[in-house]
Amino acid sequence: MHIVALIMAGGKGTRFGGDTEKPMAKFMGKPLIKRVIEATKESKKITGIYVAVTAYSPKTAQEAAKASVKVIETNGQGYHADVQQAIQEANLTGPVLIISADLPLLNGEFLDEIIEEYKESGKPALTVMIPEEAFREYGLSAVSLYEHEGKMYA
Repeated sequence: MHIVALIMAGGKGTRFGGDTEKPMAKFMGKPLIKRVIEATKESKKITGIYVAVTAYSPKTAQEAAKASVKVIETNGQGYHADVQQAIQEANLTGPVLIISADLPLLNGEFLDEIIEEYKESGKPALTVMIPEEAFREYGLSAVSLYEHEGKMYA
């Protein structure tokens, strides 16, 4: 299955605070965006990698370019609008794995499992979520919550 990854890395990071672009924040000494790009490169099922940036994330764009992935600058009109613009500008017509740039523990093996699950589902889309209590366990709070069969997921 031909699938490309689109890493969304252009937000303002207003909830993050500070002057650092969120994708450039370091986790264990390495920028978040670099970790996510490395995870997509580790995948055996991802055939292309795009990083969507905006005017709000110039350092992230530079980091992505250094990693030899395709960088697309979107208008910064919001997450959904930027996803649509990036897909159109890259002329992506097949399945696209959309990934947030702030997932430092992501790895290629897990991405391959997600892609395989998507393929086997036969459905047009797949969303990966985790139970809300996983956030609370670490003293974190989720920004967006969704109810499914009586449980809350982020």
